[in-house]
Amino acid sequence: MQRRTFMTGTASAAAAMAFKPLASAVEHGQERPVVYPDPAVEVVDPRFAKYKVGNAAVERLYTGTRWAEGPVWCADGRYLLWSDIPNNRMLRWLEETGEVSVFRNPSNYSNGNYRDRQGRLVTCEHDTRRVTRTEYDGTITVLMDRFQDKSLNAPNDLVVHSDGAIWFTDPGYGIMSNYEGHKASFELPANVYRLDPKSREATVVASDMDKPNGLCFSPDEKKLYIVDTGVPRHAGDPHPIRVYDVVDGVHLKNGRLFANMSPGSSDGIRCDMDGNVWSAAGWAGEGYNGVHVFAPDGTLIGKIHLPESCANLCFGGAKRNRLFMAASQSLYAVYVDAQGAQMP
Repeated sequence: MQRRTFMTGTASAAAAMAFKPLASAVEHGQERPVVYPDPAVEVVDPRFAKYKVGNAAVERLYTGTRWAEGPVWCADGRYLLWSDIPNNRMLRWLEETGEVSVFRNPSNYSNGNYRDRQGRLVTCEHDTRRVTRTEYDGTITVLMDRFQDKSLNAPNDLVVHSDGAIWFTDPGYGIMSNYEGHKASFELPANVYRLDPKSREATVVASDMDKPNGLCFSPDEKKLYIVDTGVPRHAGDPHPIRVYDVVDGVHLKNGRLFANMSPGSSDGIRCDMDGNVWSAAGWAGEGYNGVHVFAPDGTLIGKIHLPESCANLCFGGAKRNRLFMAASQSLYAVYVDAQGAQMP
């Protein structure tokens, strides 16, 4: 059983109502306006009300992917890049015109993307089982494809620390089927790594999860949140987002449960400047799919309902207050009164 096969849950009537305006935005070939405030943005806890923009709606910017992943905002070019893993390509959405074009094809079944402190694109590739960096002239540098003389599984998602180190997860989904990469044997456990791009030295920072997936730092980089999308071993076990204390910027300790995403799952995550965790949500049906927002204490405070399972997200736009959501076959966005903590 893989991450794609979580059991569909039953949505509440209230949550379903919150979902419907977006689902019926197009009827008989014509667009229908969304009544403000958009009920697809749900305040679960009063703390989330400050982040909801009353006259902003969830917008579907593009549809036509098979499994959308890895969005990253490129502020200097005013565009968004994201991965369409099964189609072996990366796409680009231009803010000024809304035009979508192919950025890279083939992409080696790319998954997660991020930009380093110099503005270069860093990418996790399933098919080549490596982490790469796209240089200013377009050439690609292989940053890591082996550990202890063994091939990586299939790097999944990544973040870049302020010291330039790349932290990435390696659950191996890309070698579990021919749909998102190619079938191959696991040579390493499903680890989380820290890679120093200058020395190229890599260390395992976490090895206590079944399928480490999305990850993000808190705004002060004193905490690292990591999603485990592995199948729970026992009935009633959580589908966890875990949190760790970051020691000296290089080690993790005190791993513990931050939030339980049951009956569905998280995937990609991002922090805002206030320390809230914005989590992709999927695999539990209408009323659940979209984005779940957690306060720093782990309390669910808000939801953004989408008609598709969401895989990953990022903040972007000129003021880092537009949330982009890569969700199954589509790309969505909504303006919020929060700013992303990550570098644009």
